[in-house]
Amino acid sequence: MTGDLGRRIIYYREQRGLTREQLAERAGMAPGYVEYVEQHPDTIATGALTRLAGALGVTSGDLLGGGADRPPGPGPAQASPTLEKLGRDECVRLISPGGIGRVAFSGPEGPAVMPVNYRLLEGAVLFRTAHGGPMDRAMRTGVKGVEVKIGFEVDQIDEARREGWSVLVQGPAHLVTEEELPGVTGAGVTPWAGGERELYIRIVPHQVTGRRIHGL
Repeated sequence: MTGDLGRRIIYYREQRGLTREQLAERAGMAPGYVEYVEQHPDTIATGALTRLAGALGVTSGDLLGGGADRPPGPGPAQASPTLEKLGRDECVRLISPGGIGRVAFSGPEGPAVMPVNYRLLEGAVLFRTAHGGPMDRAMRTGVKGVEVKIGFEVDQIDEARREGWSVLVQGPAHLVTEEELPGVTGAGVTPWAGGERELYIRIVPHQVTGRRIHGL
């Protein structure tokens, strides 16, 4: 059974688009050993862990989960980082796989930001939340046909290289009605928080902007 270390090795490998064979070549290991480590992580030696971390562009602590409870990117920036503005097509390409994003809206107690699991469906951002929750209440204006404009952000940080990107989507949020549900339930949006989160919300992107920070 794959343990936490094995899952992290697989995660970083797939995130970088590497096969086991490619990772093994980078780390100077046999592909069979990489597979064995992914499935039996408790047996890995310190030297092998260090080589795998280097091949993946992370630290040994990252693979061991040492930074799981701290915010990403605590270290200093590169000496001369460069900031690149991204076009809409590139922004959409970056966020198209889906995953975790952050939705920003004006809640009952003021500005609020919360993480959500999302997918792109026909060009729109789709996620789920709870009926009666803060976002549900914030979006019910009581005026028919009025939609609340919100922000949605997705980012990725490569701490080892001190670089990353962020994409901001802005547009009206729409509460998916019962009549519209059949068109969205097959999108595969599963909230990480679990529980009864059956309210689907769709954001129609009116503005999509992004930035990429180059380090090394």
